[in-house]
Amino acid sequence: MFVRSWFGALAVCLVALSAPAAGVQSESRPVARAAQACPVPDYPGDGYFTSLRVKHVSCKTGRSLALAYYRCRAKHGRAGKCTKARIMRFRCHEVRMSIPTELDARVTCKRGAKRVIHSYQQNL
Repeated sequence: MFVRSWFGALAVCLVALSAPAAGVQSESRPVARAAQACPVPDYPGDGYFTSLRVKHVSCKTGRSLALAYYRCRAKHGRAGKCTKARIMRFRCHEVRMSIPTELDARVTCKRGAKRVIHSYQQNL
């Protein structure tokens, strides 16, 4: 009887000691930031942002970049394209599909391993 209770007590102690240690180890290790979806900013024109994903940057940076890209694009009219080589030090590439009443596009901006991908719908 004494042996069973001793093993039980030992098992409980080992579980209690290993749980906090595992938590400490996981917090101290660097964690790779995967792509994450972010809330979209308010669209300044006649349309809306449909999605925003970032990788290795914050959602705040992603929202700022999406708005900066919109301002660059809007300088060339409603269906204008951004002609700058870089926006906020990111290189951006846009793929569009359009019909006479609207424009749908996906914009991918890169700077090294950093990525900001947003899509929008612009009414024409």
